[in-house]
Amino acid sequence: VQLQASGGGLAQTGGSLRLSCVASGFTFSSYAIGWFRQAPGKEREFVGAIAWNGGSTYYEGSVKGRFTISRDSAKNTVDLQMNSLKPEDTAVYYCNAAGNIRSYWGQGTQVTVSS
Repeated sequence: VQLQASGGGLAQTGGSLRLSCVASGFTFSSYAIGWFRQAPGKEREFVGAIAWNGGSTYYEGSVKGRFTISRDSAKNTVDLQMNSLKPEDTAVYYCNAAGNIRSYWGQGTQVTVSS
C-alpha cells in the first residue's frame, strides 16, 4: 500500500500550486481521499476531501473557493489545485485514503508560500 503526495514547492502570495496524490496497492476507487496539512508547531488539520466516487467534495473554511480537489480513478490519483495562495497556507501537505475499515497516510509534500 502506498500513497505518494507530490507537487509541493515554493510559491508567491497569490500564486498557484497543484498537488497530486498517487495511490497503489489497494482498491483506490473504494476510498474517500482527504488532504491535510501541518504547519510548524501546529497540529495536523483538515483541508478538504473528495468522496470515493468523486460525487462530493468538502473544504475547510479558509480554503473554500481557493482550493479544488479532483480525482481520476483510472489513474488512481487525486489532485489538489491551490490558487490564491497565502503565507498561512505554508505547511506540509498529506493525503489520506479513508475506507470503511482502514485508512492510509501518504508522506507529505512541503508547500511554502512567500509574502
